Amino acid sequence: MKFFISAILTALLAFAFGIYFPWWSIAIAAFIVYAMIPVKPGWAFVSAFLAAFFFWGGMAWIISSGNNHILAHRISQVILKKDDPLMLALITALIGGIVGGFAGLSGRLFRLIIRREG
Repeated sequence: MKFFISAILTALLAFAFGIYFPWWSIAIAAFIVYAMIPVKPGWAFVSAFLAAFFFWGGMAWIISSGNNHILAHRISQVILKKDDPLMLALITALIGGIVGGFAGLSGRLFRLIIRREG
């Protein structure tokens, strides 16, 4: 149950941080959540990865669909050498997932260090 609660909390906090702070604030959100909620380190990575993956992928797709994927078509032609905005959104989600996953793992390991030393 902590797996889903922490993933949802990470996505909500990342959304709130994303309104006021830069793109990397998702890492701060994941770090804070997993430093506060005790889950196993492996599950912290997976949960934070999935939260960030679906959050960033969904946000990228929603923002891109607002202009009928015009920019995504052009950027995918430059980066991927083919016209595929969905693949571009998946790559964006993967990058966000990796950032969130490692931040969640770092938060969890930080909690373990503090508990052992304190």
